[in-house]
Amino acid sequence: MYRDHTRKVTIGDRVIGGGNPVLIQSMTNTKTEDVAATVAQIQALTAAGCEIIRCAVPTMEAAQALREIKRQITIPLVADIHFDYRLAIAAIEAGADKIRINPGNIGSTEHVRAVVDAARERNIPIRVGVNSGSLEKEIVERDHGVTAEGIVESALHQVAIIEDMGYENLVISIKSSDVLMCARAHELLAQKTDYPLHVGITEAGTLFSGTIKSSIGLGIILHEGIGDTIRVSLTGDPLEEVRAAKQILRTLGLRKGGIEVVSCPTCGRTQIDLIGLANQVQAMVEDIPLDLKVAVMGCVVNGPGEAKEADIGIAGGKGVGLLIKKGEVVRTMPEKELLNALREELLNWDKNKEG
Repeated sequence: MYRDHTRKVTIGDRVIGGGNPVLIQSMTNTKTEDVAATVAQIQALTAAGCEIIRCAVPTMEAAQALREIKRQITIPLVADIHFDYRLAIAAIEAGADKIRINPGNIGSTEHVRAVVDAARERNIPIRVGVNSGSLEKEIVERDHGVTAEGIVESALHQVAIIEDMGYENLVISIKSSDVLMCARAHELLAQKTDYPLHVGITEAGTLFSGTIKSSIGLGIILHEGIGDTIRVSLTGDPLEEVRAAKQILRTLGLRKGGIEVVSCPTCGRTQIDLIGLANQVQAMVEDIPLDLKVAVMGCVVNGPGEAKEADIGIAGGKGVGLLIKKGEVVRTMPEKELLNALREELLNWDKNKEG
């Protein structure tokens, strides 16, 4: 797999590439200058499963704020820089674990070299980012529009600028809001370089549409063995980005741990508030550190059979509730007791298993 053969790159105390686990990234949407708000959001994201965090650095005040932000957080901090090379240098001096730049919009070769020299001095990686909206005009005109091939050409050109300066501590990111174009571009790029890749579908959209687009795009790319870190880009709360990313990785078998909740669709046989119950179960298991599959079924007739692939499940209807383990009914109870019974089973799972 491509992922197994990418170079290893160290970001703070984490390592990506070389077959290491795919790490989850997100980006704060607070004003970076507001240290308290930014730290609070990063801590919440960390608790939700974020492993690398990126902050926008649009001002010198934001760059300088990174020093105090970094002191109060526990995951690697990436500084996102556009246009002003001095902000990149200031962010590096403030302790950023990695910087994200597009050499094409930083300015002159001398400015890019100044950033590279600062990164080299502290041996921090540079993420070279190119997206479909930032392609060189001549490439777009030559190809009569944005293409996967053009995105890859642009990215490798930007990488070559830094390589020519003698620095190869790099991560590449290429993004497009066109899911299939983005997937094709990653396939092409993975064949041409062994740098680790940060993967995402840019400008994916709102929570609903963005999650679907990201799931499809990231699913295709990751399933092909491509990608060392990911971000699900959503117009909304960054916590939703992390939750979606975790589920994508679990679904693809790239991440273990955490309880997976499966539930049947509603139908005419459903005689319980299945939607409400499933949502309650999903919220309830968030803080339980088990690697299990929990089934929530809305029919006492088919529930046991449909839940047989889950470690534990519940089904209900007409006031009766069933507790099911591996397809076998182990307890019958009033429907209103189902949720508490399930939680007790989960909280005592290891103890019960040993017994």
